[in-house]
Amino acid sequence: MTQPHVVVCAGETSGDSLAAGLIRALSERRSDVAFSGMGGEQMRAAGANTLIDVSELAVMGLWEVLTQYARLRRLLRRMQRHLEETRPRLLVLVDYVEFNLRLGEHARRLGIPVLFYVSPQVWAWRQKRIHRIRRCVDAMAVLFPFEETIYREQGIPVRYVGNPLVDRVQRPRVDLRAELQLDPATRVVGLLPGSRSGELRRHWPVLVATARCLHRLRPDLHFAVPLASGVGVGILQSLAPYRDLPISTLEGNARAHQVMAASELVLISSGTATLEAALLRTPMIVIYRMAPLSYALFSRLIRVPHVALANIVAGRRVVPERLQRAANPEALCREALDWLDHPEKLAAIRESLDQVRQRLGPGGADRRVAETALEMLERGRLDDPP
Repeated sequence: MTQPHVVVCAGETSGDSLAAGLIRALSERRSDVAFSGMGGEQMRAAGANTLIDVSELAVMGLWEVLTQYARLRRLLRRMQRHLEETRPRLLVLVDYVEFNLRLGEHARRLGIPVLFYVSPQVWAWRQKRIHRIRRCVDAMAVLFPFEETIYREQGIPVRYVGNPLVDRVQRPRVDLRAELQLDPATRVVGLLPGSRSGELRRHWPVLVATARCLHRLRPDLHFAVPLASGVGVGILQSLAPYRDLPISTLEGNARAHQVMAASELVLISSGTATLEAALLRTPMIVIYRMAPLSYALFSRLIRVPHVALANIVAGRRVVPERLQRAANPEALCREALDWLDHPEKLAAIRESLDQVRQRLGPGGADRRVAETALEMLERGRLDDPP
């Protein structure tokens, strides 16, 4: 009998983590399944053969996509050829919406069942995308319970699997201060600029300038930066030199959680990382900068009052969001100092972040999404639950 083959496609570091959890959980249920696709270090560690690394796909925003269109088109065609040549029993697409929907559409033309894991934020902006999703996928696996209702009402097979971060985000055993040989009383501020090239280019100089301002006013502070996959110290130094500052850079998959857990607060790029910080009860100031054209279009299309996932899940603004010009060193320095000088404000934010954990629901997401994928692998479809 031919060995079952599943292609898994993740285009970002966060998706790489989700995909790895799925691969491990599915392998526990069917040890004979072979995995290939696109992803990063975590997918490879879980046993997948990756044709394309996530570092080749890290772009965001209309302008960034336009400037990289030819390269992304070549990578898409490479994955399409892979599907044509291997004819897997199942294609699992993990987030990275525009690229993956195109790949899903091609897979369906080939008769390959498609499971899309992590819903696009159709409830936030571009709601009409759901009609395109119906054409491009056979089923959805979603992270939030309200998303299940949205897809079921549209006649799209769907499973609510929960959020893997609930299981994955745990307080590290090794304290960062001890590892860095810092005084236990040293206050740490985390700097998380994001993993995409555009995010690094726009956020890192702002964060370095903010750190410089904070260090000038509070010289006892220490700063820590977890390096995303494919991002080295040389890249950061080329974008904004920081050798004059007490900034520690840390490599490895678990480093972000270690930095978050040790920090009094973090200055953090909007994205999945805000949920991780919330689960660790770490106060945060969320920033995001996009190309002006991308932001002009985005701000017209968005239909929710918040952009940070931590705030969206909480249903209210529990942490500040500083976008575009509001994400400037002077304002960020001023706000961070206010928190650092008033511990009661930090304590109030930690209490508010507990609501995020409650709303993310129970653990076990890796197991549930693996069961969903297994049903499609063995039956070629996803039936509505009884």
